[in-house]
Amino acid sequence: MWKTVVRRLLVMIPQIIILSMIVFTVAHFMPGDPFTGQLDPNIDPQQLDALREAAGWNDPLPIQYFRWVGNVFQGDFGKSYAQQVPVTTLIGSRAANSLRLGLVSTFFTYAIALPFGLFAGRYNESWFDRIVMVYSYVSFAIPTFVLALIMVYFFGYRLGWFPTRGSVSSSLTAGTGAYYWDMFYRLLLPGFTGGVLGTASTIQTLRNEVIDAKTQDYVRTARSKGVPEGKIYSKHIFRNAFLPIASSIGFIFSSLLNGSVFIERIFAFNGMGDLFITSITSRDYSVVITLVLLYGVIAIIGSLVSDIVLSLVDPRIRID
Repeated sequence: MWKTVVRRLLVMIPQIIILSMIVFTVAHFMPGDPFTGQLDPNIDPQQLDALREAAGWNDPLPIQYFRWVGNVFQGDFGKSYAQQVPVTTLIGSRAANSLRLGLVSTFFTYAIALPFGLFAGRYNESWFDRIVMVYSYVSFAIPTFVLALIMVYFFGYRLGWFPTRGSVSSSLTAGTGAYYWDMFYRLLLPGFTGGVLGTASTIQTLRNEVIDAKTQDYVRTARSKGVPEGKIYSKHIFRNAFLPIASSIGFIFSSLLNGSVFIERIFAFNGMGDLFITSITSRDYSVVITLVLLYGVIAIIGSLVSDIVLSLVDPRIRID
């Protein structure tokens, strides 16, 4: 298995290189440049050209790319044009919040999807199954920003149960119990929102697996031997139905982490998603390129993690 993991890691190298080329090229085809709109509109155009020349923006694109790659190998992803700090420092200050949000969203996804999918499959065509299917279709169809706005309005403004802005109160002292409690409390509503959005595919997959497993020969054999129905589901059907869910855990976590852009923006949550939107609007290309590349790497790693988890859950399966 470790040989397979090493091979997959080696395969990731050309994938990341190709991804970096695409991201770097597309970013430089965006309208404007990092200096557009950040300076006095009455500034002398020659002075603006001098700034672009000093930053290397007048060089051919391949030269800019290889210069950027050389800096990346030295741990230098550039400097934020908008905030005048290193990109690694800026993203590092937001990464922990996004990671916590992704973990909480993943928890809510499985906390909702597992019981819904299992019982909908066991009691398919029942009233509970129909309710779950309606919920699944709605959660799949509703746009992220619409659900986030509904959550903010209903649970934040109407009921007042949760704060709707920020990742932690600025009035609290870092490291105290109140500080960490406030941080956790502010994670619940955006985390629940992301979790709801990630349940549809898991519910559908688990439900279909349970329904299919009920017709298998090993289930008929267990019933003919008088095995209690509850034990048939817990020991045989549910265990086998979990395999495709286990294989997708890496994909689900990476998609929730990468897809939290709108949630972070609407909840004013200081994570990488909020930084991504801000960087695009301010044409802060060094930050945009690094974030998109980071999201791509996370997705690639998520695929590898899913394969490893599946091979651990079911020893009969070996990733090749």
